[in-house]
Amino acid sequence: MAKQFMEIIKSIVIAVIAAFLIITFVFETVSVDGHSMDPTLNDRDRLIVEKVSYYFRKPKPEDIIVLKYPSDTREKFIKRVVAVAGDKVSIHDDKVYVNGKEKDEPYIAKERMEDFNEVIVPEDTVFVLGDNRNHSRDSRYPDVGFVNLKLVVGRAALRIYPFSRFGSLYNKK
Repeated sequence: MAKQFMEIIKSIVIAVIAAFLIITFVFETVSVDGHSMDPTLNDRDRLIVEKVSYYFRKPKPEDIIVLKYPSDTREKFIKRVVAVAGDKVSIHDDKVYVNGKEKDEPYIAKERMEDFNEVIVPEDTVFVLGDNRNHSRDSRYPDVGFVNLKLVVGRAALRIYPFSRFGSLYNKK
C-alpha cells in the first residue's frame, strides 16, 4: 500500500513539474480582456500563446504578441507588432507609416487616428498598436512606449474560444 501511495505522489510531482516547465517555456493560455484588438480579437476570446519561436527569432511586424505591461508587469496586454528595431514609425492622415511607406492594415477597426510624430524604434524593442486604434493603450502612450523584448511573453497563435472562431490568428499564405 505504501509503495502504491509513493508511486501516486511521484506521478503527481512529475506532472506538476512538467506542467510548470510547459507553461514557463512552451505555451500558455490567455484571455482577451477588453476591445483594443477588435475586430481581430474580441473581449473574452481565449488564446494559446506559444513561446518557443521567440527563443530563436525576434518578433516581427504583424505578429500578435502578449506582453507584460511596462508600468505594471503583473498585467498582460495583447497587441500587434507594427515596427521593429531601426524602423521609423509615424501616423498621419489616419494611416500608419513605417519607413515612409503606408502600412496595409486590412485587420484594423476603421476609425480616425490621432497623428503621431515620427519615431525610430530603439534596439531590442518593438512598437505595438492595438487593431482598434482609438481604444487601445499601446506604444503611442508614454506608460507603454517602446516595448522591451524582455517583456514579450510570446506570440498569440491560436484562438481556442469561442469555438465558432477556433483557429489560427494568421492568414495562411
